[in-house]
Amino acid sequence: QVQLVESGGGLVQAGGSLRLSCAASGSIFTINSMGWYRQAPGKQRELVATITNSGDKNYADSVKGRFTISRDNARNTVYLQMNSLKPEDTSVYYCNGKRSIRGLGVISDYWGQGTQVTVST
Repeated sequence: QVQLVESGGGLVQAGGSLRLSCAASGSIFTINSMGWYRQAPGKQRELVATITNSGDKNYADSVKGRFTISRDNARNTVYLQMNSLKPEDTSVYYCNGKRSIRGLGVISDYWGQGTQVTVST
């Protein structure tokens, strides 16, 4: 099992910045991709950014150029630096860890409890 604990959410004005952290513990050696997703009220959960063990990054078009995902392997922590925040970024942000095997797809999927990000006008 893998446990994921997010921190760093809060209230910020439009144009401001926040950094989210996700600390992983447990059988983290099984994880080969980490990421951030978000879900606003009444909407489906959507991908924000992912980073693989080899450092490959992927971003949603809506956050490209504003958000940066990174990882500190020594601390087993993944970060999401969010700059130039907009009111439409308001959501609960979830940390995610996946174990994928070529040919089988995702065989393990772990989620944190979520952290609220609210961007005011």
